[in-house]
Amino acid sequence: MSSGAYLTHEGYEELRKKLEYLKTKKRRELSKAIKKARGHGDISENAEYDAAKEAQGLNEKRVAELEQRLSNAQMLDDTQIPKDEALLGATVLLKDLASGEEFQYMLVSELEADLAQGKVSVTSPVGKSLLGHKKNETVEINAPVGVLKYKILKISRTS
Repeated sequence: MSSGAYLTHEGYEELRKKLEYLKTKKRRELSKAIKKARGHGDISENAEYDAAKEAQGLNEKRVAELEQRLSNAQMLDDTQIPKDEALLGATVLLKDLASGEEFQYMLVSELEADLAQGKVSVTSPVGKSLLGHKKNETVEINAPVGVLKYKILKISRTS
């Protein structure tokens, strides 16, 4: 992650909650699993113990990564961003000009990107194509299937 990456308030809270879970509940679960595996005797040939210790190490690595991300992240100040432009933190309602289908994406940083939740990174092909455009503009997105054309129907912000 580049230092100073921007996060929406929602994205920051999600990362903070995930970190809290890993540092509390997940650590306790892994500690219990290690204790249980130790109870099975010789740990030098105990696959359950090895697996539990490996899971603990992966959890600690994830904790360190999240702490790093949160310490370097900058909160997005929506009050300083134009509300009528497709910029970081905006939710954009689009209409596919070929199919007529409507859908929406929230433009977020790479840290928050989650297509299943409709959050696309501003560095992705879709995100890059939408950046800076306004309502009623048509945008073209180069995709593996060809050039897709969308009309921006609405731009909104959560704040």
